[in-house]
Amino acid sequence: MINFNVRKVAYFLGLILVLTIPNVIDAQVAGGSISGKITDSSEAVLPGAKIEIRNIGTGATTQLVANEEGVYRAANLLPGEYEVTASAPNFTSFLQKGITLTVGADLTIDLKLTAGDVSATVTVSNETPSVETTSPTISAVVTERTIVELPLNGRDWTSLATLQPGISSIRTQYASGGTASRGNRGYGDELTITGHRPQENNYRIDGVSINDYTNGAPGSAGGVNLGADAVKEFSVLASNYTAEYGRTSGGVINAITRSGTNSLRGSVYEFFRNDALDARNFFDRGKPPLRRNQFGGSLGGPIWKNKTFFFADYEGIRRTQGIASIVNVPSANARAGILASGTIAQALRRKL
Repeated sequence: MINFNVRKVAYFLGLILVLTIPNVIDAQVAGGSISGKITDSSEAVLPGAKIEIRNIGTGATTQLVANEEGVYRAANLLPGEYEVTASAPNFTSFLQKGITLTVGADLTIDLKLTAGDVSATVTVSNETPSVETTSPTISAVVTERTIVELPLNGRDWTSLATLQPGISSIRTQYASGGTASRGNRGYGDELTITGHRPQENNYRIDGVSINDYTNGAPGSAGGVNLGADAVKEFSVLASNYTAEYGRTSGGVINAITRSGTNSLRGSVYEFFRNDALDARNFFDRGKPPLRRNQFGGSLGGPIWKNKTFFFADYEGIRRTQGIASIVNVPSANARAGILASGTIAQALRRKL
């Protein structure tokens, strides 16, 4: 007969329960936030007012209750189009439409309720201002339309960060071999943000840092960071960002991936490039061969309408490229033992 220690078993089960309960960690915020204050026509706060935030694309809703100061806040929302509804007993409901939330944004949407019929609703459909009043961060957002429609050499979405002021793409090491191997600094697109070194930046996708082994920009051996179709949008935080980002003294590239919606949508593509239209280098006897195929596809849609969605993306690259190199060999005079001074080195001639 086995004698169990009931207390130890209870402690163990309790520890497992605590570890499996999901916790909200504000420092890992990847999306955007919407907050505000609920007041009446006399500017008095309405504690206990109910707020519903609805994502237009997915139909997902977030329900909140205003605190004793009439303030509400919804964090870590997916970027997209939203509408906010506020209601309270003995007050007419208020519906605010046209809210565009971008990655990392912290929008303030104050709502004012008027006393009246609770079955009536006041609807405001004009677009809300996108100026943030709660954060001193100097940042800019590269939207989904920019990522999809602008031509990208290599389809490296991080290169679009250079569209923002104060950001430049530099190359600290050019060669792919020898003593100055580019691999010493990583293969990603090196960016200087407001004068900082490329290795001082932090790259995040859905709140997870993706810096490479040199703490530089992520990138394959081909020097590009694939997945442009999978990135919905990203923000570039240049300075004055809050402590929730951390881990860096330079800039922050904060990206978020796309999500499926209630509509089934996808794409298939291939980009091909070869040496047919390339010019020959002056020192080359012939053009180095080049064949580059970049292909892939994406698909997203609903699993359970308004509840659960899926999104999948694949992108591959196949490249065959020749690299011309210059090799210095002895001249005809050097092989004959004739030095630059005109004298003949007999021993050298016999050796050659």
